Amino acid sequence: MIEVVLNVLLVLTSVLLVVLVLLHRGRGGGLSSMFGGAASSSLAGSSVVEKNLNRLTVFTALIWAVCIVALGILIKV
Repeated sequence: MIEVVLNVLLVLTSVLLVVLVLLHRGRGGGLSSMFGGAASSSLAGSSVVEKNLNRLTVFTALIWAVCIVALGILIKV
């Protein structure tokens, strides 16, 4: 049962991680500018949208990594 839940969570976080990484602004701009990332002032170096996007990406990556490790432990046992 836990293995199924972890597999579903892994698939969901994998898709979400791909989308979040694609939303990040690179050197030449990115998809994040479509959602208001370029419209805000960037006095501190990056906008609030970019900072929140960074936090959400890191949080999703941590959940993804925990799922990978937990599945590895469950499969090995």
